[in-house]
Amino acid sequence: MAGVFSNTVRLPHSSAPVLRSSGFSRRRPSTPLRPVPRRLRGLISRADPTDEAVVEPNVDTDDKSQPTSVPQNTGFAEFPSKDINRRIALASVASAVGLFLTTRLEFGVSLKDLSAYAIPYEEALANGLPTVVEFYADWCEVCRELAPDVYKVEQQYKDRVNFVMLNVDNTKWEQELDEFGVEGIPHFAFLDKDGNEEGNVIGRLPRQYLLENVAALANGAPSIPHARVVGKYSSAEARKVHQVADPRSHG
Repeated sequence: MAGVFSNTVRLPHSSAPVLRSSGFSRRRPSTPLRPVPRRLRGLISRADPTDEAVVEPNVDTDDKSQPTSVPQNTGFAEFPSKDINRRIALASVASAVGLFLTTRLEFGVSLKDLSAYAIPYEEALANGLPTVVEFYADWCEVCRELAPDVYKVEQQYKDRVNFVMLNVDNTKWEQELDEFGVEGIPHFAFLDKDGNEEGNVIGRLPRQYLLENVAALANGAPSIPHARVVGKYSSAEARKVHQVADPRSHG
């Protein structure tokens, strides 16, 4: 026995025994499982952490008969309200009236209209305002073409300048025809406030000529910018002389 103990190798007290793995691990003895009570089985199955949680939408099952309205973009604009329709209708009427008045102003003014608006020649010479005298005839094509332009200028200066219309077919104005030397129509004579002729414009010319001359008369200028201008005109020799139906007529 002494020989046996002498051959025993003692490890230092500071060294801990080293355990080497022998290729297998020691297992603790298994404890036998107890049966799970039946009342807990449903809870355990529902609380299984391996199951994924499923989130269901919040659906109200109490009222399933009412359909849910889902806005859809059908690509069509909503119908305008009655107020919008009313505004559109009013705007359309206003545009139509404006177009009618413009058309009337541009194309609907006739020589008869100008004659109705004109001031009698005798009154024009006595009221102390400058005067524009137009010699015309109903058959004069150029006179009819210039009627809208004459009307526009007249509306602009009617409070400061007299506008007189003398029909060359009326024998009443034979003396004036000779006095102003009317050979072609339309013939526009421009008179100052004392009745003296400042110049004349004959035939078809741009409206600017008439407008600038009338503006000079209205402003009391010593002369007019277009004192003697002649365009395309109708010959006064072709006038149809007739008897005066109304001696008071200034047309």
